[in-house]
Order: sequence, then structure tokens, then C-alpha cells
Amino acid sequence: MAVVPLLILVFFVVALIDIILRDSSQVKHLPKVAWIFIVILLPLIGGVLWFAVGREYSGAGYRGAGYRHPRGTYDVREQATPAARPLSTEEQLAALEREIENDRIRQLEAELRTRRDLDPDPS
Repeated sequence: MAVVPLLILVFFVVALIDIILRDSSQVKHLPKVAWIFIVILLPLIGGVLWFAVGREYSGAGYRGAGYRHPRGTYDVREQATPAARPLSTEEQLAALEREIENDRIRQLEAELRTRRDLDPDPS
């Protein structure tokens, strides 16, 4: 009869220990302190939320950021930065916006060169 509360208590303790020992860069969506409060206030639901969405899973078995390409596996994290930590969502969006803007500039420069080449009278 007391097995379920005991399992909930163990799950609660494991979730708290995991949050406390985890590096802040591996915590998603909220700061570590907020996750600790959530798990303390809502032990079962908070623990489930922590393991489902709050924790960054990394390691040899994780393949979430890559996809299979004909010339090999393309990993967004490896191309995005040579640094050890993965880029945040905001940093990825900023890099994508810079890439789009650079592409627009290249397209405009190519169009200007084409117009200059086609225009016989550069007056």
C-alpha cells in the first residue's frame, strides 16, 4: 500500500538531485532555481516536466539535432559553432537571419553585375 508514495518520493529526490548537479547550460526553458521550485511544489508533475522538457539530453546516443544527408550526417550543432556549448535558440535564429541577409546582398550584387553587363550605355 505504501509503495506508490515511496516511488513518488524516490522520483522527487532523483529529480531534485539531477537538477542540482546538472550544469546550468544543460537546463532548458527555465533557470535551475525555477525548476527546483516546480519540483518541490509539484513533486510528481514537476519531476515529469523536468525529465520531459527541462533537461538537456546529450551523449553518444543522442541524435536529435542531425539528419541523414547523402554525403553523410549533417549536424547543426557542429556547423553552427566550433565551441563546446551548443547555440541557444536565439543565437541560432540570429545566425540564420545573418545568413539570409548575406544571401540577399549576394543576390542584389549579382543582379547589379548582370544589369551592368547588359547595359551598353553606362551614362
